[in-house]
Amino acid sequence: MASDILDGVKYEEEYILNSRGMKLFTCRWLPNNTNPKALIFICHGYGMECSMTMNSTAIRLAKAGFAIYGIDYEGHGKSAGLQGYVKSFDDVVDDCTNHFTNICESKENKGKMRYLMGESMGGTVALLVHRKKPEFWDGAVLVAPMCKIADELRPSPLVISALTKLCKFIPTWKIIPTNDIIDVAFKMPEIRKQVRENPYCYKGRPRLQTGYELLRVSSDLEQRLDEVTLPFIVLHGEDDKVTDKSVSKQLHEVASSHDKTLKMYPDMWHGLLYGETPENIEVVFSDMISWLDERSYFGNARLEGELKRENDDLPQVKK
Repeated sequence: MASDILDGVKYEEEYILNSRGMKLFTCRWLPNNTNPKALIFICHGYGMECSMTMNSTAIRLAKAGFAIYGIDYEGHGKSAGLQGYVKSFDDVVDDCTNHFTNICESKENKGKMRYLMGESMGGTVALLVHRKKPEFWDGAVLVAPMCKIADELRPSPLVISALTKLCKFIPTWKIIPTNDIIDVAFKMPEIRKQVRENPYCYKGRPRLQTGYELLRVSSDLEQRLDEVTLPFIVLHGEDDKVTDKSVSKQLHEVASSHDKTLKMYPDMWHGLLYGETPENIEVVFSDMISWLDERSYFGNARLEGELKRENDDLPQVKK
């Protein structure tokens, strides 16, 4: 495992094998010499990766006292697979669930709160990971979640129908007509340049099967928003042209969660975590960290039960 310590944050990375024998890149950012107040699991966006694009986000959260864990999906970042190709979204969700669960259940992480954090398509991943184990997770931070692809980026129904049929024959072809997502996702030109120069970010047209899977899972999620039960905060820019802000509002309205928060940011775009002005990014992280701190401090029934069981298992001293 490669590791490094910079500015009070310990960074480590390693490769793991998933259930299909594929090598997946994983990484983590830990507060150095401090016991983390909670665990946060990053689900990155479509075509993105963890170690570079999510680095600034992870460092901010680690400096705030959290342990951050990331994984590059199959076909993304430094993981194995054809770049930009997602054969099955279910496999992505399984890989994240297995990796994240193993970390949570390790001895050093028992007794800590567990949060999912998803950006864009990663918001869909986070909600589907929650759906697999509804009682396991203590909360989610959803940043411009892809509960529906914005109409501006969505092909016409006729094109979708034709492309769906072609999936059976040429699933890896890059022929889905879309606008340049980078131009509409990130407000700051220097961030667009960084993403374009990042060799681990996929920048081609969506592959047929990948596009089909994105449409399939986002449509399914949009129809089942009421099944979301965990505490969550949604952060969404009012000027987002990549994911549909109205569905974030709908999620906040119809989710079965008793603890749910919605933050809408005027004049902000899709890339809230690193694509905005420094002043706007500070506002977003202030809201996010305040939400996490409040819930981590008080704990919850799951954590209390786990600590009680642990205490009950301790050998009793005879008087």
